[in-house]
Amino acid sequence: MTQELSTEKPAHTPLHPSHAAPEPVNRTLSWRVASNLFVSFRYAWTGISYAFHTQRNFRIHIAVGSLAIGLSLLLRLSRVEVAIIGLTIGAVLTMELLNTALESVVDLTVRQTYHELAKIAKDCAAGAVLIAAFAAVLVAGSLLLPPLLDLLP
Repeated sequence: MTQELSTEKPAHTPLHPSHAAPEPVNRTLSWRVASNLFVSFRYAWTGISYAFHTQRNFRIHIAVGSLAIGLSLLLRLSRVEVAIIGLTIGAVLTMELLNTALESVVDLTVRQTYHELAKIAKDCAAGAVLIAAFAAVLVAGSLLLPPLLDLLP
């Protein structure tokens, strides 16, 4: 009896091992619309907190973004320049949250088995984060480098 060699991942292998299924959380009736604004903000904060605790890249983006904002204040950039840097940081963090959400939905849909379309969806979402991060580096670099270079003797 011969065995066929397959290039496909086994059915039990998650697409991204770093994204293991989270422990179930008792959120009874969380599918319902939030009863008030405070509850909506609490759900949003739960999502941000989840990303911070489980996603290494989210923490990296927070650290680099904080450094960029700190430098922009230290270098006394204009309010508009600080706002532009803040907006690009916000875009990167937003993309990272959307990437995490999409990966979770894909994993839920394919039940953590390998599927080529799931891989494409996850890779494209990760690509969106990468493009946003490159844009943020370009923006921050163009605004922070000139005053930093002026400090050199």
